Amino acid sequence: MSHTHNIDTPHERRPFQDHGHMDVVTLGDFTLGRGVFEPGWRWSNDVKPIAGTDSCQVHHTGFCLSGRMTVTFADGEEISVGPGDVVDLDPGHDAWTVGEEPCVIIDTGVAAYATPG
Repeated sequence: MSHTHNIDTPHERRPFQDHGHMDVVTLGDFTLGRGVFEPGWRWSNDVKPIAGTDSCQVHHTGFCLSGRMTVTFADGEEISVGPGDVVDLDPGHDAWTVGEEPCVIIDTGVAAYATPG
């Protein structure tokens, strides 16, 4: 059976501790999120208290629509994400918004993101 649902009326909105939210649509076993990471957002401040893990343990795959984000991994690798970038991010990272524009990312790896661990 085919389904559609508009992200502007998500099935669920998961607020971060501060600085944004994740809008989530689930169709069958497919989950898609639109993360709005406002200026000042940092995973270790805004999602860590919700997730209860030392770093983000979610495998993200997605596409950056606007804004910029820096992602740093436990091994010291650091990458920058900006408009048009397609991402495949392994678990075990911290991230933060760069600049004064919200970073908006469409993410298929959000089934358990910003939920209590």
